[in-house]
Amino acid sequence: MKADLLIAGGGLGGCAAAMAACSKGIKVIMTEETDWIGGQVTSQGVPPDEHRWIEKFGCTKRYRDYREKVRATYLNTMQIKENGEFLNPGNGLVSNICHDPRVTLHVLNDMLLSYELTGQLVILRHTKVYSVQKEGSRVHKITLTNEETGVKEEIEAPFYIDATEAGDLLPLAGMAYVTGAEAKSETGEPHALETADPSDIQAFTYVLGMEYRAGEDHTIPEPDMYSFWRTFHPDIWPDKLLSFHAPHPVTKEKRTYTLFKGGEGFPLWEYRRIFDRSQFDTPYHAGDVTLMNWPQNDYFLGNIYDVSEEDKKKNLYQGKQLSLSLLYWLQTEAPRPDGGKGYPGLMLRKDLFETEDGLAKAAYIRESRRIKAEYTIVEQDVSPDFNEGKTGKRYEDRVGVGSYSIDLHPSMAGKTYLDIKALPFYIPLGALIPKDADNLLAGCKNIGSTHITNGCYRLHPVEWNIGEACGALVAYCLKHQTKPKEVREDRRLLKHFQQVLQEDGFELEWRF
Repeated sequence: MKADLLIAGGGLGGCAAAMAACSKGIKVIMTEETDWIGGQVTSQGVPPDEHRWIEKFGCTKRYRDYREKVRATYLNTMQIKENGEFLNPGNGLVSNICHDPRVTLHVLNDMLLSYELTGQLVILRHTKVYSVQKEGSRVHKITLTNEETGVKEEIEAPFYIDATEAGDLLPLAGMAYVTGAEAKSETGEPHALETADPSDIQAFTYVLGMEYRAGEDHTIPEPDMYSFWRTFHPDIWPDKLLSFHAPHPVTKEKRTYTLFKGGEGFPLWEYRRIFDRSQFDTPYHAGDVTLMNWPQNDYFLGNIYDVSEEDKKKNLYQGKQLSLSLLYWLQTEAPRPDGGKGYPGLMLRKDLFETEDGLAKAAYIRESRRIKAEYTIVEQDVSPDFNEGKTGKRYEDRVGVGSYSIDLHPSMAGKTYLDIKALPFYIPLGALIPKDADNLLAGCKNIGSTHITNGCYRLHPVEWNIGEACGALVAYCLKHQTKPKEVREDRRLLKHFQQVLQEDGFELEWRF
């Protein structure tokens, strides 16, 4: 098979890259390891984490179109009790648009459908990269394997985008990359470690969905590892992991949680609630639905990339067991405000992800392998301690904007949270371009960030912007017979490319 562009990975970055490239007439092949495109917001079950200006500005036009289509799906298919202009389907605390992952799956498939119908876009599901043939600074060929059939297929393309969740093309291509935490001597970052630690990688999480049906009993069978997880007390935790106590992300002090609003502590149920039944008129008496992506089910006992296949399988299994054990603990042992124990009315919604165990199709990976980039984003670029004014460093080669605090979860190396302020920031083109490849771009969380700045560049609107910029750059390079590095280094080309981006709905300035 041949194409103008191969995108490895069908997450938000990959989908956005495909939209941008296809809109310019580029023929694209995109792979996806599961049967769902959408990555962290669909197969991994994490509703969009966004900034406070998102309804007005601070993202690309296509990302805004995506958000509007999510709301329109509810408005067109459900009976909404009130004005749905700014509908938040779940009234979740984490986002203005907490919604069912199946809705985003529908929206993304719809946004890409016209390109699939003409054969311009081919999406290869259940497919991952098996090998990469790279000579010098160019990737020449990629071999794909279908995980269901075992059939292998070679793809040749002028350009490639690694939009996999963990930067999987980088080791296969023999490229230089970074994992974990850099040393302070290397980055100069105030919060960097004194000595680099490649194993200091943030926890991954297996998300599951729950509906609450009071007065009913939906207790699951006791998970195989429940006896282990119910007594597990990490050194970095103020209590057992399966409890209503965890470190406060900012102060590190003991923080109390509760399941439902009205108890003493932060209400976990409302945090990532994706269906608030009070907003809808339905003929069926459905309960509220939430997604379990909480401090208590972050798995930090081992990684799932750059480890042996045996360790990967073990950690994936134990991560699943942790989430199921937390659900079982909530159903049977969690203390209630009335003095009782357990909430048996919590029902595991297996239909939510179409999986037999009820867990998300894939683990939510916060921190990927990261390219050795033409430019590496450091803490100083986004910190209010190093920048005057309202934004972080205003790169000359900026291709987008984003905003989020530096939010690092507990790590495989036994480090606790790091949650510090970051200014609204810009996305530099140089962070998307590897030093050691001319025709491969980073289109996901694998850009040239550090362990620390990954904490604010890994969120949904930013990943989308990164992928969309990569797709637009490939189209630009093909049209003008140039290379990504040349676009960045030639001021005339760079300004023209940025003009093309702005005409296509990219925001290169903050509007406040």
